[in-house]
Amino acid sequence: MSDTELRELFQRYIEALNAHEFHRMTEFIHDELIENGQPVTRDDVIAELKGHGEAVPDFTWRVKDVAIDGDRVAARLFNKGTPAKEWFGVTPTGATVEYAEYSFHKVRDGRFYEMNYLIDAQAVQRQLGS
Repeated sequence: MSDTELRELFQRYIEALNAHEFHRMTEFIHDELIENGQPVTRDDVIAELKGHGEAVPDFTWRVKDVAIDGDRVAARLFNKGTPAKEWFGVTPTGATVEYAEYSFHKVRDGRFYEMNYLIDAQAVQRQLGS
């Protein structure tokens, strides 16, 4: 894939996430992949995303920077939402959280086969008042 095609793939992926159309992950993620160094299935990823969406119904991913290098996409995002259910082990308080996420994805045959994320979960918990 060209740099432009990879950038467009990532943008469509983010758009699907923000629409909470997690069933669309079949378009973006291989059946089996590596997530944060562990083998998982696409269904595992979808279940994780659905959990975030259920806990934080207004959750959004906002892309600030994207870098493409061969089959790799790296992005800096700012995520925002107001938990309605327990999330990251914290009972909702009505507080909105916003935090940075760094993601690194590898693409093969037009879909992600490796996905890595880095977030500051402690910062999220501090914002939630725990």
